[in-house]
Amino acid sequence: MEAIAEEGRGLVIYEYQEGRGIGLTAKLQAYALQEAGFDTIDANRALGFGADQRDFSLPVAILRELGVSRARPLSNNPRKGRVLREGTLSPRFPARPTEHSLAYRRTKKNTRPA
Repeated sequence: MEAIAEEGRGLVIYEYQEGRGIGLTAKLQAYALQEAGFDTIDANRALGFGADQRDFSLPVAILRELGVSRARPLSNNPRKGRVLREGTLSPRFPARPTEHSLAYRRTKKNTRPA
């Protein structure tokens, strides 16, 4: 919200997709695996899921309906920018990594969906 206020425009699309699309129960199981040393993606795969099961097509449809043709996703998930491009929107640039998101972004970047 702070970034939107600083920019002077923007919107938030909140889509409830618990646990990377694997559901709350499985996400709790994934958390247990993460406490045992797995990263997020390996934990999901150990449970028989893909790295990320979420579907971002609804936010793209919302942006289209609102007439938005370019977006700057404020996210540490590079897949969201790719989804925008595939949905024929033109993302300006992704959010810059922070010291807190760098390891997470490296994991996402170096992982191919299963």
